[in-house]
Amino acid sequence: MPASTRQRCRAGLTALVALAAALALSTGPASAADTWTETGSDRADPLTESQGLTSVEVPANSANRYTGIGTIPIGVSSRGWNHVGDPDESYDGYYVEPYQADSGTAKMYRVQAPDGTWSEYVHTLASGEALNNSWSAITPDSQYMLSGEYGTMTRFLVFPTPGANKSTSPSANLPLASVVNLDHAVRDVQGCDFSSATTLLCSSDDPDGSLFGYTKPLLQIDLSAQPGSSNVTGHVTALRQLPLRSSCSGTFEAEGIDYDRRTGTLRVIVMSPGFCILTDSKTYKFTRG
Repeated sequence: MPASTRQRCRAGLTALVALAAALALSTGPASAADTWTETGSDRADPLTESQGLTSVEVPANSANRYTGIGTIPIGVSSRGWNHVGDPDESYDGYYVEPYQADSGTAKMYRVQAPDGTWSEYVHTLASGEALNNSWSAITPDSQYMLSGEYGTMTRFLVFPTPGANKSTSPSANLPLASVVNLDHAVRDVQGCDFSSATTLLCSSDDPDGSLFGYTKPLLQIDLSAQPGSSNVTGHVTALRQLPLRSSCSGTFEAEGIDYDRRTGTLRVIVMSPGFCILTDSKTYKFTRG
């Protein structure tokens, strides 16, 4: 072909390569992201399984635990803690539920120790911190806990894990230890769980879709280091849209998430729209492809 034609083709190929590189940077390299395939589902009860879930390793052979409006003790809700989020349990048996109130300057984490006793750890909001307390995710070494703020955010919060980290006390303010600075904004994250020491899987209830090209994404966050007392960065990748299937039409709500390292099973709660929240809300199961 003529030289001018070859030059135009080469320029076009160069532009396509540049575009592909830009897209890879914006959503994360495909080779670094896991593929999760749906393998089944269970009905999610709207009262007791509508907010979050976690697999339990201590004691052995324990059932999975769920949260919903029906799991909040009256003694807790009567003091204003009327919303519970997605819980987590450390591998050594500390179970943590995140709570928020309609107003105020603090959020609360309700903790059950391995011996069965309960305590409450209150965190006074830092400057610029949102009141929302949607989820908790405990690091595999049990020493630190990530938590999220609702809305469009570019960070996750890091606390010493209440109870498991011996620097914490129910009688003292639970301090903010550090933050995870995200390289891409996320919206309405409802739950996260660690799949490795430096990898998080998160469920987003994003209703807009402009951040990743579709609504309700399953996200993978690859951290630059294990969270602790120093800030780390997180690389955000959108993996897929969560299942949105129901006999009713309308707005779905993506809720909590859990990764069970013993079976390699990922589970995510999706509540159905309208009346069907009572009939066909699901906890979906996935395995890594």
